[in-house]
Amino acid sequence: MSPYHHGDLRRAVLDAAVAAITEHGPAGISLRDLARRAGVSHAGPVHHFGDKAGVLTALATEGFDLLADALAAEGEQDFAEVGVAYVRFAIEHRAHFEVMFRPELHREDDEALAVARDRAGLLLTSGASSVSDDAMAGVAAWSLMHGFANLWLTGALRTEHLEDPDTAARAIARLLFP
Repeated sequence: MSPYHHGDLRRAVLDAAVAAITEHGPAGISLRDLARRAGVSHAGPVHHFGDKAGVLTALATEGFDLLADALAAEGEQDFAEVGVAYVRFAIEHRAHFEVMFRPELHREDDEALAVARDRAGLLLTSGASSVSDDAMAGVAAWSLMHGFANLWLTGALRTEHLEDPDTAARAIARLLFP
């Protein structure tokens, strides 16, 4: 193990967290493992994040920012396309996605997390508003895409009967919200 000397320790620890979560899920990570993966002393992650919840809070914040960027890149699309972007994000950023919606893993009262979550939520809401002016329709639309993403990620769907996740998400969204 090398002593604490790293160009971008924060990024290295977050990248290590993504790798560890991808391999073992969010509950299976430890600061010692993250330090080892990042090639720094075990005190390095503690110095930057404080504890495991601090790392996962930073990862959730980054995830909501990435999600907001992905949704914003879709522009003023209809719900189906916003939903496809949501599912694509979940698949491409699985580790972030697994932490973002698990408040028991991170600090819900973190200001940066709240800002990122609100930004992503606003973009989701604006996409869902193409479905209906009824707020419950937006909740239903988000629930549909979130559930589909989780089913795809966990392998619960028999994917041999589905095309790629983008095509499947688009078809499902259009089926229920034409």
